[in-house]
Amino acid sequence: MARPATAVSESSDLLAAFAAVGGTWGLVRGLACFVGHAGPAGAVALGRMLYGRHLLSGEKGGSAVGKTKRGKGTKCMVLADGKGIPLGVLLASASPHEVTLAEATLQKVRVPRHRGRPRMRPERIIADRAYDSDPLRRRWHRRGIELIVPYRIWKRQQPFYDGRKLRRYKRRWKIERTMSWLGNFRRLQTRHDRILSVFSGFCHLACLLITLRHF
Repeated sequence: MARPATAVSESSDLLAAFAAVGGTWGLVRGLACFVGHAGPAGAVALGRMLYGRHLLSGEKGGSAVGKTKRGKGTKCMVLADGKGIPLGVLLASASPHEVTLAEATLQKVRVPRHRGRPRMRPERIIADRAYDSDPLRRRWHRRGIELIVPYRIWKRQQPFYDGRKLRRYKRRWKIERTMSWLGNFRRLQTRHDRILSVFSGFCHLACLLITLRHF
């Protein structure tokens, strides 16, 4: 909009042309200060009169964007199988804790079978200490899911502690490797897409490429 403009017959034509663009954002009022100079001039410098609030409201916002100690971001929750292949992905705001997003992440799992409905309930899930929650362990235990998560050091009561089960915790490096694979896609390292569906599409595309590499 900073290109040289042609001659305008009437000043009202200039306001009418931008009325549809400005709408209720005050763009027309911002242009009214120099309408009197419109005419057979060589150029009209509109670039200096347009601000970010006129063109894009909430510039650094978007769906599933939350505040953290390091700034704003989007949290990517991934559930993978024993080979590190992603089975379910959930994109959410970075503000909520991981425990509150565990149930929603599990609902994203759809493992197809030869017959019947897809499998949605794994036998066991290995997670880090961020998922240390006895209520979560009880809920998943009633559903037949074994949650293998070590207790935090400061917790004295550990009703679900079993040293034999924690031996499987050594396999947690596989999900860390999956997150590293996703980090290799530069499109996912930093969220540049304001629309969540666009960013989610690139995330699922990355999971598809990771899956195809193992077949």
